[in-house]
Amino acid sequence: QVQLVESGGGLVQAGDSLRLSCAASGLTFSNYAMGWFRQGPGKEQEFVAAITWSGVNTHYADSVKGRFAISRDNAKNTVYLQMNSLKPEDTAVYYCAARIKWINYDPNEYNYWGQGTQVTVSS
Repeated sequence: QVQLVESGGGLVQAGDSLRLSCAASGLTFSNYAMGWFRQGPGKEQEFVAAITWSGVNTHYADSVKGRFAISRDNAKNTVYLQMNSLKPEDTAVYYCAARIKWINYDPNEYNYWGQGTQVTVSS
């Protein structure tokens, strides 16, 4: 049974930082690209960042480029999202997702999802 469990969300002020973690089990983690998506209040789910199985290549949404960094530790079956210079518009539920082999920006292309972690940024 595949499980993705996010942690690290919370309530912060604008300009603060948070690091999200997503621990995976029940799958061969190094075979999967990993992505972070988010869904803000009243908004559709959107792509945030993704990382290849090896961790060599990363991709970011324009809205977070230069502020967020995705990384992974295949030995720990964990993917991270370091979020710096947070803005109120970053407020959302953040989800990690796993996709066999290759990165994709379309959430429908991902095989497994976590339950999400809430990030709230106050102004």
